[in-house]
Amino acid sequence: MNIFHAANIKHRIVSIVIGSLLITGCVSALVSTVTNDLAANLTTAVLNQNDPDTVRDGAPAYLLLLDSLVEENPEDPLILSSAATLYATYGTVFATDVKRASRLTERARKYSSRAMCNAYMPACEWSGMLFADYQKTLGGLKPKDAQVVYSYGLSSLAWIRVHSADYKAIAYLPYVEALFDRYLEINDGLDDATIHTYLGILKSLIPAALGGDPEEGRAHFEHAIHLSNGKDLSAKVEFANSYARLLYQRDLHDRLLNEVLAANPESPLLTLTNILAQQQAKELLETADNYF
Repeated sequence: MNIFHAANIKHRIVSIVIGSLLITGCVSALVSTVTNDLAANLTTAVLNQNDPDTVRDGAPAYLLLLDSLVEENPEDPLILSSAATLYATYGTVFATDVKRASRLTERARKYSSRAMCNAYMPACEWSGMLFADYQKTLGGLKPKDAQVVYSYGLSSLAWIRVHSADYKAIAYLPYVEALFDRYLEINDGLDDATIHTYLGILKSLIPAALGGDPEEGRAHFEHAIHLSNGKDLSAKVEFANSYARLLYQRDLHDRLLNEVLAANPESPLLTLTNILAQQQAKELLETADNYF
């Protein structure tokens, strides 16, 4: 039984349970809880999958299911955030066509913006806001907002990366960086390694001469590797791809990627990204002679 068939069975069981409780009048609270759990579990199942081809071929069914959950619960920040996270991940990892990646990450951005606005009213005014004014609004974010903030930041980063040739998109980099900095302050610390990887990417997207800060990016990558005890292989791949290639540091590039290929990719919530990281590491090493 694959994970998509299992999810369909679970969805049918959920429907039966909800239907049987309609008579009791207790369904309203349960629908919200079960639907949120289902949305979160779908995302978790994908991240724990060890066969990227299964995810590539089957994830669109998840995306459609999450779309249906959004249709049923259009104002629920957690469901919107779960949908945004999966759209952002699929759009940046599996969409090889630029136009498709643009569409998918744009949907992620829209879902996450709605989630952010519904969870935190000041965020409703973020679009077009001056950076200084935007920074002032971040202080009101609390730990209860962490999941929505994470999804919004991830979706924004995915959208920027797909549109990195557009200077209008690059202009949003400081906004996303400030949001991730605030996330590190309000979160419980479990995602800190991932956030430092994201910050490393943000700092290394453009050279120092154009306003980037690759050395600060390197510090974030190194901290991410330290915090994950080396288990998050994507941190090393991003370190090699975003920093070492940008500054033409071949020795660092090859060392990081060979460490990735030698590692065990199996780890809770990291398995899929680790296997994909190993695939990317192999491709980067194969093209290194031409690049350097």
